[in-house]
Amino acid sequence: MDKQDYRQNITVQYCFPDNNASCRKEVKEGPGYMFLCFILSCLSVCTVFLNLLVIISISHFKQLHTPTNLLILSLAVADFLVGLFVMPVNIMQLMDSCWYLGTIACYISPVINFVSMLGSLCSLILIAFDRYIAITDPLQYSTRITIRKTLLSIILGWFSYMCYIIMLLYFNDYFFQSQISTHCYGECVLVIKYSWAIIDLVVSFLAPCCVILFLYSVIFKVAIHQAKAISAVKNGASNKHGAKTIKSSEIKAAKKLATVIFVYLACWIPYYLSSVSVDSLSSSSMVWTVFGWLININSSVNPLIYAIFYSWFRASVKYIVTCRIFETSSSRFSLFLEH
Repeated sequence: MDKQDYRQNITVQYCFPDNNASCRKEVKEGPGYMFLCFILSCLSVCTVFLNLLVIISISHFKQLHTPTNLLILSLAVADFLVGLFVMPVNIMQLMDSCWYLGTIACYISPVINFVSMLGSLCSLILIAFDRYIAITDPLQYSTRITIRKTLLSIILGWFSYMCYIIMLLYFNDYFFQSQISTHCYGECVLVIKYSWAIIDLVVSFLAPCCVILFLYSVIFKVAIHQAKAISAVKNGASNKHGAKTIKSSEIKAAKKLATVIFVYLACWIPYYLSSVSVDSLSSSSMVWTVFGWLININSSVNPLIYAIFYSWFRASVKYIVTCRIFETSSSRFSLFLEH
C-alpha cells in the first residue's frame, strides 16, 4: 500500500466534535482493517469462552479440587480477564485512536491490563513451586501443599503484583507525570519510559523467570534420575529408595505445565526486548500493538494446551456443553478413566 492509498484509508475527524478541547482521531477504514477487527474480536470471544470452561470445570467438579488445579484456576482467571477487558479495549484503540471511556477508566485500564497479565506470571511461579515439591518430596507433598495454603499464596501473589503496579503508576510522581498522557479530550496513551522498563524487566520477567526455569531444571533432573531408578527396578536391580520413587503421572504433569511456561516465555520475550531497546515505548506505537497482541494470544493458547493434554478437561467440557452439570450430584461425576 503506497502513501496515497494509506491516506485514503484514514479519515481525520474529531473524537468529540462538540468539545473544543477534543483530540483529532484517525478512523482506520477499509476491508483489511474490518477483517482484522473481526479476527481479533473472535479471538477475544474464544479466550473468554475457553477460559470460562476451565474456571467452571475446576470450580464445579469436586474431583478437580486439588492444589495444582487451584493454581490452574488462578491462571485461567487471569487469562479470562485478558479476554474480557484487555482485548476489547485494545481492539477499540486499534480501530480508533480516541478514548471514549472517560478519564477514570483511562487510569484504571492499565492497572487491569498489567494485573491480569502479571496474575498469569504469579500463577506460573506458584505452579513451578507446586511441581517442584511434588517431584522432590512426594511423601510430604500432601502435608506441605494444601488447598488453604495454596489459596493464601494466590491471594498474596495477586495482591503483591497489584500493589507493585499501582505504586509505579500512581504513587510515584516521576512515573505518574510521564506514564499516562491526556493532553486533549479523548486521549489515553500509556508511555513506558526506559527507567520504568528496566525495573519492570527485572521485577516482572527476569527474576521470576529465572526462578521458574531453575525449579523446572531441578524437576527434570530429578525426573531423569528417578526414571533410571525405575528402569533399574524393572531389570531386577535393588532399589533402596523405592519408597521415594516419583509417580509417572507427576512427571507427565510437570512436562505438561512446562509447555505452558515455554509458551508464556515465547510470547513475552519479544515485548521486553522491544521495551528496553528504545528510550520510551508508547501504547500507540506499532511495536506495542504487535507485541501486545502476542502477549494477549498467550491467554488464548493456555486453555487449548489443557484441552490437548488433560483428559479431565475434555471430559468436563462434555458435561458443561451438554448441560449435565445442572444434574443433581453432577459435581461428583468422575472425570478420569478407570484403569
